[in-house]
Amino acid sequence: MEIFFTILIMTLVVSLSGVITRVLPFQLPLPLMQIAIGALLAFPTFGLHVEFDPELFLVLFIPPLLFADGWKTPTREFLEHGREIFGLALALVVVTVVGIGFLIYWIVPGIPLVPAFALAAVLSPTDAVALSGIVGEGRIPKKIMGILQGEALMNDASGLVSLKFAVSVAIGTMVFTIGGATMEFLKVAIGGILAGFVVSWLYGRSLRFLSRWGGDEPATQIVLLFLLPFASYLIAEHIGFSGILAAVAAGMTITRSGVMRRAPLAMRLRANSTWAMLEFVFNGMVFLLLGLQLPGILESSLAAAEADPNVDTWMLFTDIVLIYGALMLVRFGWLWTMKKFSRRFLRKKPMEFGSWSTRELLIASFAGVRGAITLAGVLSIPLFLPDGTGFPARYELVFLAAGVILFSLFVGVITLPMLLQKIEVRDHAQQQKEERIARAVAADVAIVAIQKMEERLAADTEENIDNQLLTEVSSRVIGNLRRRADGRNNAESSLQEENLERRFRLAALRSERAELYHLRATREISNETLQKMLHDLDLLEALLLEHK
Repeated sequence: MEIFFTILIMTLVVSLSGVITRVLPFQLPLPLMQIAIGALLAFPTFGLHVEFDPELFLVLFIPPLLFADGWKTPTREFLEHGREIFGLALALVVVTVVGIGFLIYWIVPGIPLVPAFALAAVLSPTDAVALSGIVGEGRIPKKIMGILQGEALMNDASGLVSLKFAVSVAIGTMVFTIGGATMEFLKVAIGGILAGFVVSWLYGRSLRFLSRWGGDEPATQIVLLFLLPFASYLIAEHIGFSGILAAVAAGMTITRSGVMRRAPLAMRLRANSTWAMLEFVFNGMVFLLLGLQLPGILESSLAAAEADPNVDTWMLFTDIVLIYGALMLVRFGWLWTMKKFSRRFLRKKPMEFGSWSTRELLIASFAGVRGAITLAGVLSIPLFLPDGTGFPARYELVFLAAGVILFSLFVGVITLPMLLQKIEVRDHAQQQKEERIARAVAADVAIVAIQKMEERLAADTEENIDNQLLTEVSSRVIGNLRRRADGRNNAESSLQEENLERRFRLAALRSERAELYHLRATREISNETLQKMLHDLDLLEALLLEHK
């Protein structure tokens, strides 16, 4: 009963956190608000205590969130910027683990070299979800955000694999060699991607089977879709591959394989709304759990530091600032180096970095905030070695990782809005232009299809359709499509016409809805009729508001 009560409280807090941020007299990003509420609830006054199991956390929250990110990731931009993404998600992670690992070993007393590498490994993954919560959707230029999202998808796996190597060496179950580590990484990465692809493909086949034998039942199909990231993750982990990459690959495969395109309409509509709700709740839970752990981490770490004669407590706080500063220097230095390298050696096909200004390099640097994966990774470090002794300096690793997460979020809140000032984001206008062109081209194809259908129906004696009626209906539909096709030539007048028509349609829909409620109140229609007609109106209104 206590677990059920805790889940209800956490879900309620997540749902109300967005409202709280809007009523505050000052602006505070949603992730920081959720962390603050979690920390407040963890104090003895409220007494909300949640035992944090890192393995359960990784299985429960990370697969669906990464699956959703993979699902939403624009595949075209991901493939176009593959060099940039893998340069950040692989090469930069290696540089970070080695460089920051040695730095931690030198500046933090009591942390041996291998645990220092472990801490550097968990600090290497960035968090695009936390970044979006800090700056808001659409504030960072698309050319930067696309690369950052792709990096965050990939460096979760590379960072956690690096952590696994470091912990294995520390507990004596692995002897580190560059060749062995490289082969192991390639194995778990390629295997994870293949596992995600296969599981997603099997899901697509199961949808066809269910549609053939069980009808288009959206509830069953959505439940299977919800289980897909967990199945991908667990299967990949069970056979020794990267579950994180499997979840990402499954999400991206769903987009590219045409599974959703062939799915029934009811399933597609409900799947999008269901995943939007789940993503909001799961993201909120992640940051709320982070806040709930902070008081305990702070208390236990400070107590252990006071008992350790080799550690000055105040130095732990300065170490957080130094480590974060080093992370930013390494990140900016890598981006600047890639920019110069691209300009000098890749002139025929330069990387995106080559055209970035210094401000854009700084934006990409400070946008590398740390989040949930870092916390889960550091808490997954074992408490004891095989011989029963404690893992070296574990409390310092946990404290420093939690401190860097918070400090990166605070610095991002301060610096990113300043860096983004007066930066004109043209992505929305470009997207509107693409939408107009796509609708016009699709309308041209639709007109041809209707004309062919009209000819077929006119020649079909079994249909027995009056020719005048057939011509009248097809002409009306073609007329609407032709207006859409002509919109690409006169974009301004077409946009004005669309907006005016949308306003009229919305006014009509809302009047219809009010009248339906009146008819139900006067018992002229049944509740079943009301719900069916309201559902139809809701779909039409959602379509109109989507393109507003």
